Amino acid sequence: MSAAIPLRFDIFSCRLPGFSAVLYCGCKGVLIELSEDSNMRRQKEKNRDSSKKRTRGTARDGRAETEEFLKKNRLKADVIETPSGLQYTIVNSGEGASPTEWSTVEVNQRILLVDGTVIKDTFRTPDNDRFTMQEAIAGLKEGLPLMKEGARFRFVVPPDLAWGKRGAGDKIGPYATLVFDIRLERVRD
Repeated sequence: MSAAIPLRFDIFSCRLPGFSAVLYCGCKGVLIELSEDSNMRRQKEKNRDSSKKRTRGTARDGRAETEEFLKKNRLKADVIETPSGLQYTIVNSGEGASPTEWSTVEVNQRILLVDGTVIKDTFRTPDNDRFTMQEAIAGLKEGLPLMKEGARFRFVVPPDLAWGKRGAGDKIGPYATLVFDIRLERVRD
């Protein structure tokens, strides 16, 4: 005689903003069904479309804004421009070691867009940024070796020496010129 094995099926239903989920549990496994809410789907499509439009406009505007800014900055008396287009100003000369292409550097830095938007500012935090010269963008690979420990420079890095047409993340758009206010704290080889 065989004994009946009771089967237990529970159905859980839950509604989260933008998603509906149903969980079926049984003796043969678990099935989780997640379906995207139609309102959420429409919102994602709308965001994606506006993001594409915004990126195209930013690229066009970024180029024009960059050219104008570099042209004006170049005319300032204390600005030095390298053949690659990197512009810099010496705020304070330092004493000590200069980084090589194999060095690790510790810096305090304020990174800005040409419109004044602050991307990062370690001058306001207790921690310095530390990175290898190999990790740095081309503009800093060129500029940092001009500095000695303790020096503070202001670099204006054109797009070709930064992230170019692709930008970086959601803060640095295509063809963005970056302004770095950097104090070289320490060089490690």
